[in-house]
Amino acid sequence: MKFLKGFIIFSLCFILVIGTLTLSYSQQKSPLGQYATIAEYEKATGKKITKFNEAPMLAELVKQGKLPSVEKRLPGEPAVVEPIEEIGEYGGTWRHATQGQTSSWINVRTGYEPLVRYARDGKTIIPNIVKSWKIRDDGKTYIFYLRKGLKWSDGQPFTADDIMFWYEDILLNKELNPTFPTWLTIDGQPAKIVKSDDYTVRFEFSKPYGTLLDWLAQYDTLIPPKHYLKQFHPRYVSKEELEKLTKDNGFNFWYQLFSNKNNIALNPELPVLKAWKLVSTSQTVAVLERNPYYWKVDPVGNQLPYIDKRVVDIVADADALNMQTIAGNFDAQLEFLNPGNFTILKESEKKGNYRVLKWQRGESGFDLFPYQIIDNEPYLTQLLHNRNFRLALSLAINRDEIQKIVYLDLAAPLETVLFPESMWGSKEAKKIINDLYSYNPQKANVLLDNLGFRKKDKDGFRIRPDGKVLALTIEVPTQWPELLDAAELVRNYWEKIGVKTAVQPRPQGVLEQRMRGNMVEVAGYLLTVVGWISDPRDFVPITTWGFWGYPYALWYQSEGKQGIAPPEEIKRLIELYEEIKGATSMKKRELLEKQLLTHFAQQVIAIPTVGFNTNLAVAKNYFRNVPQTGINAWPLRFPGYLNPEQFFIKK
Repeated sequence: MKFLKGFIIFSLCFILVIGTLTLSYSQQKSPLGQYATIAEYEKATGKKITKFNEAPMLAELVKQGKLPSVEKRLPGEPAVVEPIEEIGEYGGTWRHATQGQTSSWINVRTGYEPLVRYARDGKTIIPNIVKSWKIRDDGKTYIFYLRKGLKWSDGQPFTADDIMFWYEDILLNKELNPTFPTWLTIDGQPAKIVKSDDYTVRFEFSKPYGTLLDWLAQYDTLIPPKHYLKQFHPRYVSKEELEKLTKDNGFNFWYQLFSNKNNIALNPELPVLKAWKLVSTSQTVAVLERNPYYWKVDPVGNQLPYIDKRVVDIVADADALNMQTIAGNFDAQLEFLNPGNFTILKESEKKGNYRVLKWQRGESGFDLFPYQIIDNEPYLTQLLHNRNFRLALSLAINRDEIQKIVYLDLAAPLETVLFPESMWGSKEAKKIINDLYSYNPQKANVLLDNLGFRKKDKDGFRIRPDGKVLALTIEVPTQWPELLDAAELVRNYWEKIGVKTAVQPRPQGVLEQRMRGNMVEVAGYLLTVVGWISDPRDFVPITTWGFWGYPYALWYQSEGKQGIAPPEEIKRLIELYEEIKGATSMKKRELLEKQLLTHFAQQVIAIPTVGFNTNLAVAKNYFRNVPQTGINAWPLRFPGYLNPEQFFIKK
């Protein structure tokens, strides 16, 4: 029972969002925002839901005989979502913008529907697609109970067969997944997933697995629709038929076709369990409409979502997106706004008929990831792996200046992203910050001198032993303009200590490809902190979508068959993370997290510049049920954990 409680009421190791923010939902009965079933809601509130209602556009389709009644579309036990401000109104179109045709903002962040989910308090894991779960065998077995009558957006039933299709036909298929996902293993042993009946599945592990719920809570696109995707899988169609389908769709291999058909941002035919379903997409706009079979209701029985339609402008230029927001062209723009535009956004509030919201990011401000392997630069790789060289780069940075110029004093102290909350203000944390991350260009110069870079050219840049100028390039994704601004300041700091520096903006997809090709010298990005246990890429190289250590992650995932074996300081991070995965008590887990994060900081694996950053958001005054404060964190699939299905347009 102690173990079960520990993992049902889960806390993120970094609870800055709880310690420094009060998530104020004054009109809510529960800070969680969602009840697993109507029975749970009625027990908690004493109120009854006696009938179901639907959007007028769906009522018309029912009247025309094109849809079943709302009672038949909902599952036997719908989830109940409590609005943040008030019961909403049906109708309207939500227009907002994102960057890139495959952006997670099209229908991942705004359609957050994993098996279990983070609640609206940003820390508790609650039922979602599953209505409940049990943990057995001291954490070796997890039993999940699905909702009977839950349906995909095309009306087909969702059952345990969909989960088994994911496990047997996707995860265990070597062409789709050459290696079994490491997050579903413990001590290298893969999970076994078993169907007990149509609405019950078990995840079985050889040893206790303490962080499974954390992982499941962030995998919102985990479960695929078997009834649709099996037509593109060799287990269910003939070789000849699949080859023809593959060729007709312009692909060389069936698994390319399958992955394309399973892409929620590109395939309007793909059935979903989300509030809105993609109906069309192009290079410039994506259009989504309400899912008539969506399985959540509000406290008076209204089937969600409230909003009929979403139009998502796909823009390539972050500055253009910011200017359109300032001009009031979007109903609610919750991401990609430059903190440097705070003043002009506030000045334009009345004219634009919107309100500016200052939310907390779950990532730090600008960070540098110099622990790279560069295929064509063995000398530079060796240098970047030298702790004293990374330390010199860190000490050369004037973080106070970055905080003031780029983040307008809106970012938090640096220790908030390097240590657990229990260490904030401690002597240990203060000493590490002072020794490794304070502004000390004199010490940085001494370190570089001692590394053998005393000789300089006529421009003051240091000379390597091979006669080349000591130079670095920082590659930064273009969707956050403030990162480019911060990188330019870092360029100036590094050049003052004799390291010639260039800043290269790149689309994030291009930067990620270059990372996987071992072509990046220093990556400039954000350090994901809130929910890092289920998204450890920035602290531990075990996932291949991170911004450092790609060859080490490949080595980890392939059990040493691919990639490069990491050095001892990185192996230690991996060992500690494996211990965290198996921890069956919160006390032990918190101790291990402290050890891992402290080791990461002391080794200067990454070079953060400021702490948690402020996320600016803009919402029109008629766009309601948007909280005054929230957490922009990828593991929470912000704004998904806030239940965007209860956003509404007030007439």
